Amino acid sequence: MPELPEVEIIKRSLLKMVIKAKIIDIKINNKNLRYKIPNNFSSSLIGEKILKIKRRSKYLIFCFKKKILLVHLGMSGKIFIIRKNYSTSFKKTFYHNINILEKHNHIYFKLNNGFYIIYNDVRRFGFLKLYKNTKIKQIPFLSKLGIEPFNKKFNQKYFQKFISDRKKNIKNLLLDQTFVSGLGNIYANEVLFESKISPLRGCKNLSKNEIRIIIKNIKKILKLSISKGGSSIKDFKDTKGISGKFQQFFKVYGRQNKNCSRVTCNNKIKKIKISNRSSYYCSECQS
Repeated sequence: MPELPEVEIIKRSLLKMVIKAKIIDIKINNKNLRYKIPNNFSSSLIGEKILKIKRRSKYLIFCFKKKILLVHLGMSGKIFIIRKNYSTSFKKTFYHNINILEKHNHIYFKLNNGFYIIYNDVRRFGFLKLYKNTKIKQIPFLSKLGIEPFNKKFNQKYFQKFISDRKKNIKNLLLDQTFVSGLGNIYANEVLFESKISPLRGCKNLSKNEIRIIIKNIKKILKLSISKGGSSIKDFKDTKGISGKFQQFFKVYGRQNKNCSRVTCNNKIKKIKISNRSSYYCSECQS
């Protein structure tokens, strides 16, 4: 599933290429996504200008004059941007080179600036929901989300207050979207390894210094991933069909039974399940 860095990368690409563009046509090949696309979806958006594009947690938010389009990519959703006058040969080359099946292009948005926005989703767990005369904070999917990792208010004071009456382990806390939004399994594993903290540690057992280190590493690792184009384990590609490269910098995720990344450690990386999620850690380095 695309996490904060991957969605942020898509948002930035969209801002460069489609902001202020007007939707002049919509083609829907398959309405049956996670939530069925309503019959009035196209008529509600044709003629609307894309005024802003935002990201909240793992959601993309397209802002129109009095409407909001919320997009969640699910497990395998992708958004591509292609010029509307591309040739048949270019079309074949594009899909061949990025290993994408055109049959999974479910929605095409034709814009007046010469581009198409294409929503592609193999597993169809993603969704697009349109809201009219609604504020972003009132959208149910967004209303209970926690603070953003890059927010200045995401600090030691906030962290300690949140965990004061909770018995969660630190791994589950980092995945709790009401605590900090956008952090997923990949980055939680990497953050805890970098912080030298076991995923099994109870939140209440963390020292103030350890909390500061975790916050610092969350921001650091997310920024690094964004700079490397995000992580492409299975499905993620940016709007041009290019895979991310941050997986080349993983120090612990997916490295079970391999040597610890720290040169001073001779231990092997372990894989365990925490709340049915794979967790990777070094039992020697992370305590």
